[in-house]
Amino acid sequence: MSTDNKTNSDIFSLLSHFHHQKIAFCSDEALGLKAIITVHDTTLGPAIGGTRILEYKTEQDAINDSLRLSKAMTYKSAITGVNLGGGNAVIIGNNSRIKTEALLRRFGQFVHELRGTYITSLDIGTTPRDMEIIKMETPHVAGLPASVGGSGDSSPFTAKSVYFGIKAGIREMFGNDSLAGRTIWVQGSGQVGEGLVSLLRKENAKVYVSDIVVDRMVYVANRYGAEVIKANNIYNMDVDVYAPCALGGTLNDDTIPKLKCKIIAGSANNQLKDEDKNGKMLLDRGILYAPDYLINAGGLISCYSELAGYSTSRTLELAENIYEATRSVIRKSKEEQISAHQAANKIAEDRINSIKSINNHRRR
Repeated sequence: MSTDNKTNSDIFSLLSHFHHQKIAFCSDEALGLKAIITVHDTTLGPAIGGTRILEYKTEQDAINDSLRLSKAMTYKSAITGVNLGGGNAVIIGNNSRIKTEALLRRFGQFVHELRGTYITSLDIGTTPRDMEIIKMETPHVAGLPASVGGSGDSSPFTAKSVYFGIKAGIREMFGNDSLAGRTIWVQGSGQVGEGLVSLLRKENAKVYVSDIVVDRMVYVANRYGAEVIKANNIYNMDVDVYAPCALGGTLNDDTIPKLKCKIIAGSANNQLKDEDKNGKMLLDRGILYAPDYLINAGGLISCYSELAGYSTSRTLELAENIYEATRSVIRKSKEEQISAHQAANKIAEDRINSIKSINNHRRR
């Protein structure tokens, strides 16, 4: 009994620490389903967040990941101006072994039990087709295939929003946002990385590409006229912009002192290994940082447009708003001499608090 009480106490402490509203544990032993759904904040609207299918070392790691990701979605929604809150779901297990139609549909039933407070979408280990299966059990789904009326592949919109984030940084640093002749290192050549390289090359930027998947890197470089760079000493690259579009945590105590870039703007999540410490290191070095959760919001915008019934042109307009939002963050960072990440957080929190006050008046 004492162990159960301690576990319960730990979970409620986590909810309090991250300021979450809800955490749901979903289990179906016969199907091998072990899932966690977290709802961080619904001030701006129902919580949206991806469902990732991933193996974790411990169940506690899975809980922590879901709590962290759902809070990030709240801030992403707030700063981009969409009327959604932040949520997340994780299904624990190996994607290639446990994912079945029955498991996904059972998970959809759990999502439906939350009565629209959580809308699920794509993440690691899930696809638009998976969302289509989940939708058999609940309407609270986004990221469906275009063939069934969904937004389809969101990577072009994510690449576009990162592109606007880069242009905003270039304008702040150089006085205009032309990319012609600017040197940009894109780390990662997946769908978003490739889309970004394409956009940058169309403006005649000189683009360098790196990736641990060599064949993919060479393909993207050859297709768009970019230059391949080797993995050795890549953080010493003397470029205008470093665009991390692969793994997170690349901005850390080891890499930041090596950086020669003037701007960091990419799509990777959680680029700062330590948000406070490493954000301050970039500020002290005079490196302009466009917060990842702001400029990689094209995927969120795509899902929001799907839910709202917006056209593709309207979705692109919303993605273009990332340009001015990024400039606002940079200005606040300079004016208050705080890191760009802190500035973005403040802007997001101000919006949430202001709408919360309106909601409170509505309930009276």
